[in-house]
Amino acid sequence: MNLDLNALALFVIVAEERSFRAAADRIGVTRSAVSQTISKLEATLGIALVTRTTRSVTLTEAGEDLYRRSASPVADMRAAAENAGNMAGPARGQLRLAVSSIAESFLSGPLLADFAQAHPQVKLHVTVTDEEFDIVAEGYDAGVRLGEVIAQDMIAVPVSADQRQLPFASPDYLRANGAPRHPRELAERRCIGWRPGLSVAPYRWEFEENGKAFSVAVDDAITSTDMALMIRLAMAGAGITFGLEESFRLPVARGELVPLLEDFCPRFPGFYLYYPNRRNMAPKLRALIDHLKR
Repeated sequence: MNLDLNALALFVIVAEERSFRAAADRIGVTRSAVSQTISKLEATLGIALVTRTTRSVTLTEAGEDLYRRSASPVADMRAAAENAGNMAGPARGQLRLAVSSIAESFLSGPLLADFAQAHPQVKLHVTVTDEEFDIVAEGYDAGVRLGEVIAQDMIAVPVSADQRQLPFASPDYLRANGAPRHPRELAERRCIGWRPGLSVAPYRWEFEENGKAFSVAVDDAITSTDMALMIRLAMAGAGITFGLEESFRLPVARGELVPLLEDFCPRFPGFYLYYPNRRNMAPKLRALIDHLKR
């Protein structure tokens, strides 16, 4: 089989974008050129890879399998080519990052602003998401997550101090209801919790006592996928909420929220920038890693 590797690389872009037009815009060709290349690849393989509609492209079962097997090798080839082309010059190109919404220190602004100023030829695209997925398969250069959820085959660079999760409540709530003395009392309190979706159980609040970890299934009066909303509700006296200490730093400093049960809340490894172990790293990613280390 005489397989066109350029066609395979284009197929991966189409799979990432789920659109012929978006793929064409991304590489600077016409939509018809993309369509013709994919059709030729399908003819070479003897099987349909995509299902076309007027608005979108979906992958067939064969297409999903090819994408899953090809995404990482194609990403490696892109990185190698970019590394070879840019080694003598400054970092350039689009740097795609998938960042947890609660990575406060990374998303606060100054770190990324300083990097963008130092590397004007790098275009940053930051997707803020709490979904867990394969960053390589989805076409990202790197991600930022808590260290405990990063796959062991990734390389990780710390981007924050150690973290801890705490309950928080407003002074008005505490005056009216008093502060809990033990985490298990939270099961009887009005709480504001995090829940990724209605089909998923609310997050259990995690604590430690005498070196032993345990969790509490609080009876959430309110749940949300948005930590900022949870903080505002707690400030308004709607109940006790729970999250990473650094997310609550400003309202605590202003006296709008009070941390609770600190003796039951140990520290754990914080956030890391993580990326696949590649022999040829793109200069744009190397520039970000060097920036973080400095």
